[in-house]
Amino acid sequence: MDKHLYEVQVAGLSLKLKSSHDENTVRELSSLVDKKVNEALALGKNVSFQNALLLAALHLAEDITLLKQSANNKLDNLEQKSLDILSELEDSPISRIRIDS
Repeated sequence: MDKHLYEVQVAGLSLKLKSSHDENTVRELSSLVDKKVNEALALGKNVSFQNALLLAALHLAEDITLLKQSANNKLDNLEQKSLDILSELEDSPISRIRIDS
C-alpha cells in the first residue's frame, strides 16, 4: 500500500506524517487529536503540555474502549437473536415437512 507524506498541525506543532490513509482521513485524525489536546490544555493554566497530551490520549482511549464495548454488546445481542430464531425454526412444525416424502 502506498504511503503519502502529509504535514499537519497538532497542538501548535507541525508534524510530517507518512500514512496510507487519504488526506481527508489524516486531517480528520490530526484534527481530533488537536481538539482533545486543546480541551485538556483549557482545563487550567497549571496543566503542562505533557499532561495535556496524556489526558488527550486517555480520552481517546476511553472513546475507543467504550465504542468497542458497545459494538461487542450489539454483536452479542445479534448472535443471541440469531440463535433464538434458528431454535424457533428448528422447533417449527414446518421444519418437519419433507418435500421428497
